[in-house]
Amino acid sequence: MKKEMPACPVETTLMLISDRWKVLIIRDLLDGTKRFGELKRSQKVLTANLRAMEESGLLTRKVYPEVPPRVEYTLTETGYSLKPILDAMKEWGTNYKNSVGDREAE
Repeated sequence: MKKEMPACPVETTLMLISDRWKVLIIRDLLDGTKRFGELKRSQKVLTANLRAMEESGLLTRKVYPEVPPRVEYTLTETGYSLKPILDAMKEWGTNYKNSVGDREAE
């Protein structure tokens, strides 16, 4: 089922990655494919976000027919295209923390 996309591109981006878990999942997958257990924080929250991100085309899920089952997640090209945004967020956060630290030192 396709979701209606907002008219504003910024709103579309926020719709896809606004949940803090989604941003952290993307950050972790930028290093490469990960198994569910490597991403696990809260199973219920993680499962819901991984499903939503797969539905949005940000990542792929591969299930291996093994016992115990093995599932791996990999960013799609669309998912990897968010890297510059996350890099900018990291730089902004670092600069903000440094400026707050500078103000507190005064």
